[in-house]
Amino acid sequence: MSTGAARLLPSRTTAVRIGVLLWLTIVWLMLWGDLSVGNLLAGLGVGALIMLTLPLPRVPVSGRLHPVSLAELIIVSAYYALESSLQVAWFAVRPAPPPVSGVLRVNLSMRSDLVLVLCADVLNLIPGTMVLEIDRQRCVIYVHVLDVSSEAAVDTFYRTTRRLERLLISSFERPAEWRSGSRTSDPEVES
Repeated sequence: MSTGAARLLPSRTTAVRIGVLLWLTIVWLMLWGDLSVGNLLAGLGVGALIMLTLPLPRVPVSGRLHPVSLAELIIVSAYYALESSLQVAWFAVRPAPPPVSGVLRVNLSMRSDLVLVLCADVLNLIPGTMVLEIDRQRCVIYVHVLDVSSEAAVDTFYRTTRRLERLLISSFERPAEWRSGSRTSDPEVES
């Protein structure tokens, strides 16, 4: 590619800004529920105003995207979400007392703040779990889990979390940043 052609391509920052502006415009159109030229222009204007008056802080992004790992992450996350939904539905209709819930501490080995937040988001999407606190300094998250009534249930939660962590790291962080074995899970239940 010639240097003249390279100058025509937008920089990564410009591409992200255009993407955010388009996303805000789409949200505006969805809120109004009417696709018209006026709403499209108003959405672009409101989106630009939001981006100028309320700029988001820059998030340092390191590493690279690995599409195969990302595809596996999406499939595994969808599976866990479906499985947990069925489990929560069973807990709601079964003729037994509700399960014992608790808060579990999970030590993670992620270096990127962005990947840590993505991990919390994925865990929040799984029914029956909710991330309550993220301690970035120690790379620890505290997760409320619906069922901690047995060692098997707690072990299942930790296996699920470890698998998601491995997939997130292999999807978004460089292989050199993978610190396997430097931190281990510390199963601690706090009711």
